[in-house]
Amino acid sequence: MSSPSHETASLRPPRFLTLRTVIALMLREMGSTYGRSPGGYFWAIAQPIGMIMVLALAFGLLFRSPSLGTSFILFYSTGFLPFDLYNQLQSKISSSLIYSRAMLAYPRVTWLDTILARFVLNTITLLTVFCIVITGILLVVDTHTIISITPILLGLSMAAALGLGVGLMNCLLGGLFPVWDILWRIIMRPMFMASGVLFIFEDMPRFVQTILWWNPVFHVTGLMRMGFYQTYSADYISLRYGFGVAFVLMAAGLLFLRANYQRVLEK
Repeated sequence: MSSPSHETASLRPPRFLTLRTVIALMLREMGSTYGRSPGGYFWAIAQPIGMIMVLALAFGLLFRSPSLGTSFILFYSTGFLPFDLYNQLQSKISSSLIYSRAMLAYPRVTWLDTILARFVLNTITLLTVFCIVITGILLVVDTHTIISITPILLGLSMAAALGLGVGLMNCLLGGLFPVWDILWRIIMRPMFMASGVLFIFEDMPRFVQTILWWNPVFHVTGLMRMGFYQTYSADYISLRYGFGVAFVLMAAGLLFLRANYQRVLEK
């Protein structure tokens, strides 16, 4: 006959339950997203490279040199890759509850676990892609680049924070108001042009600068360009504004999702 202490121990939840659940969800998504398609993770690297090559070729035919430096490939990489980090994260986070709806039937899986799993997995994947692409460009193209690591890390951190914050709010709003998904797709169409991927802030007229400053992703691309171009100061950048927007969206998204995640799952 088992003692009461043994029975109590058997009823305790496993240690590091959240961590184990998040890792299990990450492995599940890795298998379903990259394990079933031919090439797997190869396409996660090939797609941004293809986009950067198209931009470099198209604008290389129109202009003699980019706004900064001499390499079109490096210039558009430093704009496209951080924007893609933000955009991919917000898209993945916004659909995280729906994607893992079947897993939420298990009592040990919470709505927050599904969000954490998607955020961690896709952040690691996209940061790995960033490092591979940038390293490849610096090895192949003679850019004479002197890297400043601090603004690069700040830019990547701000992009990830904004992707999480915007994704949480879109997850909430898309679940409560189905029309929001349509409206957001319309809003996102000009975001590629309005986020500093193709140009720098100083290229724009003053009244356009006043409008673009309120786009926090523009601060991300500015930070990234500061890290790769030593002569570029980007005085318009505000860390307080960029991270402030991200943290406010994160706090609001988590707060309201906690109370409404079941309604979101009924979408």
